[in-house]
Amino acid sequence: MLNTHYEDKYAQQAILRLDIGGMPREWISFESAAYYYAKGLVGWTHGEPFKVLHGGTGRSGNPTVMDLHPVIAVKGKTPPKRMGPPPLNNPTLFRRDEHLCMYCGQAYPKSMLTRDHVIPASRGGEDKWSNVTTACKSCNSVKGARTPEEAGMPLLAVPYTPNPFEYLYLLRNRHIQADQMEFLRGGFRHERLF
Repeated sequence: MLNTHYEDKYAQQAILRLDIGGMPREWISFESAAYYYAKGLVGWTHGEPFKVLHGGTGRSGNPTVMDLHPVIAVKGKTPPKRMGPPPLNNPTLFRRDEHLCMYCGQAYPKSMLTRDHVIPASRGGEDKWSNVTTACKSCNSVKGARTPEEAGMPLLAVPYTPNPFEYLYLLRNRHIQADQMEFLRGGFRHERLF
């Protein structure tokens, strides 16, 4: 188990785990990455090593050292992730929309933001990425149970469902290393993310 100092110091850092084909799967801890390295399951890496783990003594009597890279591709069969869109929640939605109200264009703290259904839920609009957008409480109240067109409030950007690269970026937000960002950015479809 890691000591408290280690946990505090590195709590915001994580390693991006990919499947062997390069599809982003999840953010993992240093301990999980060390497991994959020790089992010989790391097929390839991206970026320069950023953390060195010191273990015990190896069979040769020398101390063991393990360099961790910010992005690792793991060999073997990867259990399939849940098919379909990534889970929708307000913090991730607000990050997708950069904490901007998609009606008035102003930036707000998350306490002043709401999830707005483009086609209102009361009129059959679904609670899914492509039908929700970030709105300030004032604009959401003015729009009410109308579509943006009916309310005369055009959307500033079209809602979209994040792909795996975009979603993992949204989950980590500011806690992404440059090498990880470089890798994820290669799979972005939407410029609003950075």
